[in-house]
Amino acid sequence: MMNIVFLDAKTVGTPPNLDKLKELGDVTFYPSTRPDQTEERIKDAEIVITNKVVLDEELISKYAGQLKMIAIAATGMNNVDQEAAEKHGVKVKNVAGYATDSVAQSTFSMLFRLMQDLEYYDQFIKSGEYSKSEIFTNLDRPFHELKGKRFGIIGLGTIGQRVAEIAEVFGAEVVYYSTSGKNTDQPYKRLDLEELLQTSDVVSIHAPLNENTNNLIAYNQIKKMKKSAILINTGRGRIVNESDLAMALDEELIAGAALDVFEQEPMSEDNPLLKVQNSSRLLMLPHITWSSVEARTEMIDGVYANIREFI
Repeated sequence: MMNIVFLDAKTVGTPPNLDKLKELGDVTFYPSTRPDQTEERIKDAEIVITNKVVLDEELISKYAGQLKMIAIAATGMNNVDQEAAEKHGVKVKNVAGYATDSVAQSTFSMLFRLMQDLEYYDQFIKSGEYSKSEIFTNLDRPFHELKGKRFGIIGLGTIGQRVAEIAEVFGAEVVYYSTSGKNTDQPYKRLDLEELLQTSDVVSIHAPLNENTNNLIAYNQIKKMKKSAILINTGRGRIVNESDLAMALDEELIAGAALDVFEQEPMSEDNPLLKVQNSSRLLMLPHITWSSVEARTEMIDGVYANIREFI
């Protein structure tokens, strides 16, 4: 039987099919693995499963003798030195496409939380204030419809396209900016970044992190947005400059921002976003938009299929 090690199983939780991996060999599940623990845990493994644990050139070359495959329990592959793996004949496989619906649904959950502030009204009732009201409603926090608004998407890949489809159902006008400059065959209006930022009511980021997107949205870009606009980032943390965003929110340059990804994860205790003065303008989630039960189940199915195919 293959000796298989899952280095950070806690990152996928307990999807109902997790034990299916045991059909493939002798599997050891570690909840998490620190950098100083990685070598000890992979030294006898033939197949290593990792979500975010780093496998660099030094580790891959040292254990390439018995290490046959690295199965990434995610789409992103930045944590594995793919060049070193190829050089030493170690197969690397990721899982793509499993989180499309989860991220798209979460994008709109975040958006509507900022647009409608339902917690305020919920608390208005639970506090007893509604029972004392002279009228049947409460219009203290006005909200707008998405219908007729311009919905700007940065990165119109698989997830961006699903978000676009949903935005259209709500009656929004979808426009997009291609971070590669090559994505031109789409049914939506393609704009340059400046025009998208200046004219969009919602700017939603669904791009990968690369040389084209690193620090793409900094203070000068946010300053070009409408004061009524909402910025959403479910792509990668470094696409948005966090210090600049915190400053922009304090200066009320935009109406709000929703983030699911950060430059450092978990974020540091001195992150400027934790010090934003009007915290109601900022919604932050701990990198969860990908993680519906269905998405994690599909991802484990993908890991299983990749390993089984390799074996």
